[in-house]
Amino acid sequence: MSKAFFDNDTINNVIKNYLDRELAVFGEFRYAYIILNKRNPAELFAITNYPDQWVEIYKERNYQQIDPVVIFALNRVSPFEWDESLSINSNVDFSKIFDISKDYNVVNGYTFVLHDYNNRLVMLSIVMVSSEVVEIKKKIKEHKNDLHMLLLDVHEKITSLYREMIRQNYQNPASGKECFSPRENEILYWASMGKTYSEIATILGIKLGTVKFHIGSVVKKLGVMNAKHAIRLGVELQLIKPVSK
Repeated sequence: MSKAFFDNDTINNVIKNYLDRELAVFGEFRYAYIILNKRNPAELFAITNYPDQWVEIYKERNYQQIDPVVIFALNRVSPFEWDESLSINSNVDFSKIFDISKDYNVVNGYTFVLHDYNNRLVMLSIVMVSSEVVEIKKKIKEHKNDLHMLLLDVHEKITSLYREMIRQNYQNPASGKECFSPRENEILYWASMGKTYSEIATILGIKLGTVKFHIGSVVKKLGVMNAKHAIRLGVELQLIKPVSK
């Protein structure tokens, strides 16, 4: 998992406390709020009150790669109910993960889905403990719209908090810290003006490979998925300084 992939404990604790508080209105649920990088599924972030041992096993073994709930959610936009039979309709045998999750009473659930503009899969899964399936299912269906809105709200909060963190890290005059090197800023500026990499190389008198190298560096600094998102974030946060023509 990359260091930039939702790694701030303070922000994450704020979000967990918010989720705990908001979900308590509907009942006592086991839940998992998950963010998955669709381009690199190894990058997984989760806020959950699932049993700690199950969470550790899941992450260590990269079960998101074979989790039928995740795979199903990748092709959905509406919420769905699931249990171990979800794997039956696939050509691949996913029974292994459910065989282990049974030990932690994670077998039945309901998942709300969001695909965000950074090409990430976002899920809010609520587990229906076997002894309370009927009661929990009733609560979820009664408040389905509210729970889906909670997912949207939580994801907006966490992305906004991380944006603000970047803004404070790189825009605080007292820190004397510049977000980008002069060359990175030049390249980002021209990219934000709609110039192609080849055009930027010509304008700056550098090689195309140099442009791509610096763009890659910017993407890593901002913790985003690609150059398009880096440019958009740089513009939104006013991190890109104008350059003379």
